[in-house]
Amino acid sequence: MASDLARKVIITCAVTGGIHTPTMSDALPYTPDDIARQAIEAAEAGASILHLHARDPQTGKPTPDPAVFMQFLPRIKQASDAVINVTTGGGLNMTVEQRLAAPLQAKPEMCSLNMGSMNFGIYPLADRYASWKFDWEEPYLRGTDDFIFRNTFRDIERILKLLGEDHGTKFEHECYDVGHLYNLAHFVDRGLVRPPFFVQLIFGILGGIGPEMDNLMFMKRTADRLFGDAYKWSVLAAGRFQMPFATQAAMMGGSVRVGLEDSLYIGRGKLAGSNAEQVTKIRTILTELGHEIATPAEARQMLGLKGGDLVGF
Repeated sequence: MASDLARKVIITCAVTGGIHTPTMSDALPYTPDDIARQAIEAAEAGASILHLHARDPQTGKPTPDPAVFMQFLPRIKQASDAVINVTTGGGLNMTVEQRLAAPLQAKPEMCSLNMGSMNFGIYPLADRYASWKFDWEEPYLRGTDDFIFRNTFRDIERILKLLGEDHGTKFEHECYDVGHLYNLAHFVDRGLVRPPFFVQLIFGILGGIGPEMDNLMFMKRTADRLFGDAYKWSVLAAGRFQMPFATQAAMMGGSVRVGLEDSLYIGRGKLAGSNAEQVTKIRTILTELGHEIATPAEARQMLGLKGGDLVGF
């Protein structure tokens, strides 16, 4: 039974994120109603984990406000058994205190955790658009040529203790480059991260490792060497690399992440109409290849989560 479970693929859906802006796609949800609806539809399509950010309901700008999160987290929980994973990355230029406000109130089963400070360049996206729906969008993007996403060792330790030790939250350990795997190994060695832990290998962000299949193999080999059988792993790749990398990861025994946070497209030059459309596509591909998709209950068992009855919403 355990070996059968280990072979199942967990689909995570990252519903809105803090990277893309409303001008880029009408499908990108930013009101609490739209975030809740698209998250629930993604779960119905086969996502067992929902990775969630909040946005200003009027402008779509990423917000850390716990009150906005609480407009959609309980609704998603009531309508779905999916694991709710709240960001600790937030949006650009948020302080660590701001980024922690909603997770500390929500006490979710999972949170994302970027495993290091890094250049995070999304400014090239700004050159693709001649006009904008909202005034904040263009400077938000262009300013990332001088932006460092901050997660120092002290920050990471604080998050692990405040959420992990105090509230039983486990993490989607986001590794944007090989050094992040070694940062994670450091915290494993210190006993602050305990198995089974969940590693999200991320490709294609400017400032992180590039979206090349050789890099996927290299990151996976490195994780195997560092962690042995103590971890579960998943892959996300930005933009047009989303589906090819997810498919390859599943073929290698990993899990997958899709969603409009990571890519706005469903095919070459075609915008996705919803998060559920991407979930349906990757589920169809993987099922056709003979993979079984994990249910939320199976994902909880695979990742050792505390359960949806022990959250703060």
